[in-house]
Amino acid sequence: MKKWTKAEKRIFGSSVLFALIFASSKKAFAMHIMEGYLPVLHCVAWGIISIPFLTAGVISIRHTVEKRRRALILLAMSGAYIFVLSSLKIPSVTGSCSHMTGTGLSAILFGPFTTSVLGIIVLLFQAILLAHGGLTTLGANTFSMAIAGPILSVLLYKLGNRLKLNKKASIFFAAALGDLFTYCVTSLQLAMAYPSTEGGVGASVLKFLAVFAPTQLPLAIIEGILTVIIIMGLESFAAPELNEVGFLKEAR
Repeated sequence: MKKWTKAEKRIFGSSVLFALIFASSKKAFAMHIMEGYLPVLHCVAWGIISIPFLTAGVISIRHTVEKRRRALILLAMSGAYIFVLSSLKIPSVTGSCSHMTGTGLSAILFGPFTTSVLGIIVLLFQAILLAHGGLTTLGANTFSMAIAGPILSVLLYKLGNRLKLNKKASIFFAAALGDLFTYCVTSLQLAMAYPSTEGGVGASVLKFLAVFAPTQLPLAIIEGILTVIIIMGLESFAAPELNEVGFLKEAR
């Protein structure tokens, strides 16, 4: 990975400082959460928290565009994959919905920061064109689906490589558990906005998780399998592109 310039480091540092100052200045006890379902302060806080990750993502994509031109087709494909999978939604009574996220593929190939930018672009299009999610809840949805889930996916994939697990198994668990973690974070976001009268946020989290689980568990397994199949196909037909992003080297 290309080292960041001093200017890029300053920009990223400024975004982190901005997020810390403004997110902590509001008392916000704070899958796709629908328009108007979160209080205003929660929407603002989640949006601000997402800014440093998106800033790092823009810098990462800039490096890809400048130095790894062959990888652009994989980048575009990853964004399209996120859009298609996360658009296949199953409505939920919680004001959210269950669906695959599609972010595991991008996270494994490009890392969580690039995935955060792809994710917010997808979420923005879905909110405007499909009425899926919302503009006010864009920050919360971005954090859960395009930041938290991908970060866990990358950590699990790297852990699998370090433990020398079967590559397909590492990819499967990274994608599947990253999907499930997205809904854990979404449940927390909803619980913070609507704590239970008995048991507070903790009890509310469990209630939201119980509603999501019946549909999300099988969807996560399906996403893990799909991700493995797609990467197997890419290894056969797009090996130079995978080598460009360092995937084949990392896998070896």
